[in-house]
Amino acid sequence: MVKLSLQEMPIGTVAIAESGGCITNLYFQQDTLPHDAERCETQLIREAFRQLYGYLKGELKEFTLPLAPVGTPFMLRVWHLLSDIPYGATASYKEVATAIGNPRAVRAVGMANHRNPLPLFIPCHRVVGSDGSLIGYRGGVALKQALLELEHSTLAHFPQ
Repeated sequence: MVKLSLQEMPIGTVAIAESGGCITNLYFQQDTLPHDAERCETQLIREAFRQLYGYLKGELKEFTLPLAPVGTPFMLRVWHLLSDIPYGATASYKEVATAIGNPRAVRAVGMANHRNPLPLFIPCHRVVGSDGSLIGYRGGVALKQALLELEHSTLAHFPQ
């Protein structure tokens, strides 16, 4: 059974879902929530919100949560690679496609990013156009820009 809880965060209302002891989804305010989820706050969901809040306040650089995104094998490969993009860094869609062994799969990488069920926890906001432009984000380009600015501004506050 999927368990789901909503909480107000600095970026608006966010919902986090858990199933089988893993975080499965993060929903932004504009996303449609599953109707069959049990509304409750588990210990794991509380921890996910605590870490998310720490990240959004610039106090946490890396999440330590059990994640279980559901997608095609291609999407899972992309999402795994996105998790390796360091805090404060970016990679282009082309670089991600090349890293998974298919340099011509740029559009497919973009679609995998768009369907990422765990934005923020799997940092698809760190993927940009080849020229550095901010291309698309499920939470909106303004949020993508704010997240990248947050990461760049807090890098100076963290010991390297």
